[in-house]
Amino acid sequence: MAQPRILILGAPGAGKGTQSAKIAAEFDVEHVTTGDALRANKEMDISEMDTEYDTPREYMDQGELVPDEVVNAIVDEALSQAGGFVLDGYPRNLEQAEELEGMTDLDVVLYLDVGEEELVHRLTGRRMDPETGDIYHLEYNPPEDPEVEARLEQRDDDTEETVRERLRVYRENTEPVIDHYDENGVLERVDGEQPPEEVWEDVRATIENN
Repeated sequence: MAQPRILILGAPGAGKGTQSAKIAAEFDVEHVTTGDALRANKEMDISEMDTEYDTPREYMDQGELVPDEVVNAIVDEALSQAGGFVLDGYPRNLEQAEELEGMTDLDVVLYLDVGEEELVHRLTGRRMDPETGDIYHLEYNPPEDPEVEARLEQRDDDTEETVRERLRVYRENTEPVIDHYDENGVLERVDGEQPPEEVWEDVRATIENN
C-alpha cells in the first residue's frame, strides 16, 4: 500500500498513542495529533475568521479551548502537508467528522474497542515521576528502581472520579462519530483489551487488508 491515510479512534486509555507510533514507523506516515498540530501552528494567522483572538497561541495562553473552526483549519493544514498519516485525537464530534470528509479521503478508520472498567483500571493505575515527567503504570509498567517508585505521584486527572467524567464526556461527544463511521460501513473494530503486541498485529493486518 502507498502511504495510507488512517484515522484512529478510541477512548482515553485505549492505546491510541502506542498504536499510532507503531503505525507511523511501520507504514512511513506522519502521526498527526491535534495537540501537535496546534503547537506547530500556534502562530497561524486566523484574523480573517470571526474569532476572539488572531492566533491559536492566544487561546492556548489563556487556557481556553481553541474553537472548532480554528482546529479544523489547523488539521487541514497538517494533513495537506503529509503524504500519508495516522490521525489521532480528531474528529472529536460529528461536525468535525463532516469537516474531515472535505479535507481528505481516508483509507482506514480504526476503532480500538476497550470496555469502560478496563479503561478506568488503566488510567487510574498511571503514575508520574515528578522529577523526570516519565509515566509508569503500577501494574503494566512499574519502574525498576525502588527510589523512582517511592516518589511516583498520581496526576489529578487520573483519579477515578475524574477518569469517569472524562469517559462520560468522551462518550457524549465522540461516540456519535464512531456510530457515523460504523453506519457508513467503514469502521474497523480492533479488540483493544488484548496485550499491546496482539493489538498491533490486528491493527497492522487491518491496514494491510484495506
